Amino acid sequence: MTTTSRPPVSGPDSVSVIIPVKNGLPHFRDVCRELARQDYDAPFEVICIDSGSTDGSDQLALDHGFRLERIDPKTFGHGRTRNLGASLSQADYVAFITHDAIPANERWLSELIAPMRRDERVAGVFSRHIAHEKADPFIAWELEKHFDGLRAFPVVEITDRAEYDGNEGLRQIYHFYSDNASAMPRRIWELHPYPDVQFAEDQIWAKTIVEAGYRKAFAPDSVVRHSHSFGPFETLQRSFDESRAFRKLFGYRLAKGARGVLRSSAYLAKRDMGLAFRQGWWRRHPAKTLSRLAESFARPLGHYLGARDGLPDWLTRRLSRDDWIRSL
Repeated sequence: MTTTSRPPVSGPDSVSVIIPVKNGLPHFRDVCRELARQDYDAPFEVICIDSGSTDGSDQLALDHGFRLERIDPKTFGHGRTRNLGASLSQADYVAFITHDAIPANERWLSELIAPMRRDERVAGVFSRHIAHEKADPFIAWELEKHFDGLRAFPVVEITDRAEYDGNEGLRQIYHFYSDNASAMPRRIWELHPYPDVQFAEDQIWAKTIVEAGYRKAFAPDSVVRHSHSFGPFETLQRSFDESRAFRKLFGYRLAKGARGVLRSSAYLAKRDMGLAFRQGWWRRHPAKTLSRLAESFARPLGHYLGARDGLPDWLTRRLSRDDWIRSL
């Protein structure tokens, strides 16, 4: 059932912001507030695709005047649901944001769309992520380092296919993309919708785009607060899912063997404990400091297990966090 409080927007440079939602509170309240105050110089709307919220997220969307589409939770898919949202749009651009990615200021949307307005060859843009205000300092540091590194690649385009094909590290940079906060021209989406896959739909899409000859852009001044702090077992599960997907979809093996697990674990433990003691985090966050020590082993182990063939089905089900979430 579709419930709409206002007609679809259209016209030059108009935008539909698509949000898949399921029990998004409390962050979704901040997302709605920040979206409602965006400073954008053309028409824009928000379309929420709710897959069975029981916490009032769907009503909150309506209270803000957003368009709302309710779907059966069993039909949800990361790419499939975003494609549904885009199909409801008549705008020039479709933007995507998750129910826990909070725009950091009123310029989030303008800065996200700007690279495409300047250059029609840009087929996709993604935002910079910073940690939620109460996030632990380890995850805040990791996000800052990761996205600061991407500033060296504000726009990517394949100009030397042989170099691209022969350099796995370069390919990973070229197809890194996050639809936690991203946008594309609707004409591009019509030609290249998201793939209907269980994991990494955004990075598969970005790989398709750059290999089709388009440009992909990073908008560092378009900022969202989006972070998760996981314990050791959840870290193991997420690393397993990431490694399994990268092996199946891109042919990468994120861990090369048992010795690689030990080397990576030692490096991560040394790095994180060094940060903890230099910055004083071990005093302010003692439990998280101990957790990070265990996570330094859990992450490489998850990558190793996810890269292996022939694991028993029962073990795969136990290790995959994404499989567990989809079963809810």
